[in-house]
Amino acid sequence: MIISTSHVYYHLLFGLLLLHYAPPACPAAAGYWTLLLPTIGISAMHIQLLTNDRIVIFDRTDFGSSNISLPAGKCRFDQNDMVLKLDCTAHSVEYDVSSNTLRPLMVLTDVWCSSGALDSNGSLVQIGGYNDGDHAVRVYRSCDKCDWEEMPSGLIQRRWYATSHILPDGRQIVIGGRRQFNYEFFPKTSPSEKAQSLPFLVQTYDRWIENNLYPFVFLHTDGNLFIFANTHAILFNYSDNKVVKTYPEIPGGDPRNYPSSGSAVLLPIRIVQDIEDVVEVLVCGGAPKGAYTNAKHGKFDGALDTCGRIKISDPNPQWVMETMPVGRVMGDMLLLPNGDVLVINGGSSGSAGWEHGRNPVLEPVIYKPDNSIGSRFEVQNPSTIPRMYHSTAVLVRDGRVIVGGSNPHEKYTFTNVLYPTELRLEAFSPSYLDPSSSGLRPEIFAPVSRTQFEYGKQMVIHFTVQDQVDLNLVLVTMVAPSFNTHSFSMNQRLLVLSGGNTTKVIGTSNYEVVVTAPPSGNVAPVGYYLLFVVHQGIPSEGIWVHVE
Repeated sequence: MIISTSHVYYHLLFGLLLLHYAPPACPAAAGYWTLLLPTIGISAMHIQLLTNDRIVIFDRTDFGSSNISLPAGKCRFDQNDMVLKLDCTAHSVEYDVSSNTLRPLMVLTDVWCSSGALDSNGSLVQIGGYNDGDHAVRVYRSCDKCDWEEMPSGLIQRRWYATSHILPDGRQIVIGGRRQFNYEFFPKTSPSEKAQSLPFLVQTYDRWIENNLYPFVFLHTDGNLFIFANTHAILFNYSDNKVVKTYPEIPGGDPRNYPSSGSAVLLPIRIVQDIEDVVEVLVCGGAPKGAYTNAKHGKFDGALDTCGRIKISDPNPQWVMETMPVGRVMGDMLLLPNGDVLVINGGSSGSAGWEHGRNPVLEPVIYKPDNSIGSRFEVQNPSTIPRMYHSTAVLVRDGRVIVGGSNPHEKYTFTNVLYPTELRLEAFSPSYLDPSSSGLRPEIFAPVSRTQFEYGKQMVIHFTVQDQVDLNLVLVTMVAPSFNTHSFSMNQRLLVLSGGNTTKVIGTSNYEVVVTAPPSGNVAPVGYYLLFVVHQGIPSEGIWVHVE
């Protein structure tokens, strides 16, 4: 492994600057942080949990040398780097959650600002990028000696800052990208398949700024796609290339997508007797109109502190606005197994882009969707590591959130800057992992992980709990593993399964609950999910289930 000598000194610089970037103090509620590795050798710009509990992490191939070597004898020729043509360092790693170890991977084409998703078999299918990677499709099938497989011409159009989403049949739809006002699918159904025009992306394009990159895309339970870009949203029938519904503009008129870089989630979907009555989207934070241009000239506007929540399933949907404890740009929003939303990473002023952000927000926030307005946000204990532009976060099976990245510079830069390139990997443990709650935490002992779960079929789940169980406070949730980059977790989805109120005692500390799988691929696209038993808001470790 190569460790840059300059990297050793940036921790000292960080200590001296910490007071400068601390946001205004807020009362901390809960949760705790753990440093996992002092360096992973690369900056975690893109991150995806795999179904073997390993995580693929990568940044970009035109940074120059990273701080972790490829295996002996492996190098790549970089036609895009004017200085370093032969690069023998890695720009992708595989992190093993259980052993807390790394393995360098070799990616050839440039993955900068790309997208991706797990296919139905659990392989990462990764889309687009920059330079020689803008038309590329890459596949990573994890094993102890596996590496990236690449198709340099797998796409019809250039895809840089595009969004990928899994469809009910397991294919990916790839939407937008820089100066791409269209969408395409992968894999193709025929060699003659073409990209399809999407005028909505033209309508939401701000000249010179864009503000509609990495659009927020969610599969609605009716099979259409909810697409949010800039300040507007539509419901889109991708099969017929038709806008089904146009939603109201989000109040305030401030942009929410890259480079304004707010974040968004599809809130937990409750399934009751095969019916999903309410489908809601939450959009939070970002930079106000004009912030990107101002940041380029050294003026760093305060980030947006508002969230918009909309019931996209309503006949006449309207935005309901809420206020976060602090403004946040470049933050990430993750669904936790108990249905809460974690808001983490980012800064409180400026914009996304090289050197454009300021004032890191070190405190995560928990958003509780079922609480009343005014009591939904809870500030958590802070990290000591700023996570600015190009930071990431991902939920893992044990309920922790792995956090990495932060590199607001064009190259690796460790000294003489406000926010050094960040190579450390840490974990945030929400309050449900506090040792004082361990007696209430369920443990699933049947079925085993990687069990098949057929649409509409029932599954009997056996679990144990040490302390007394409130049978009325048991839920079973299913979480899709998401691809996280640039403040958006693609394919993120949490389902509350039908049957949680059937929990019964079957022996000392042993319990049984019967749940029903989602009814169709519109509700849960075919593939792998993490299934959790949640008791009094405290989730078990998850097990992998394959839904089909």
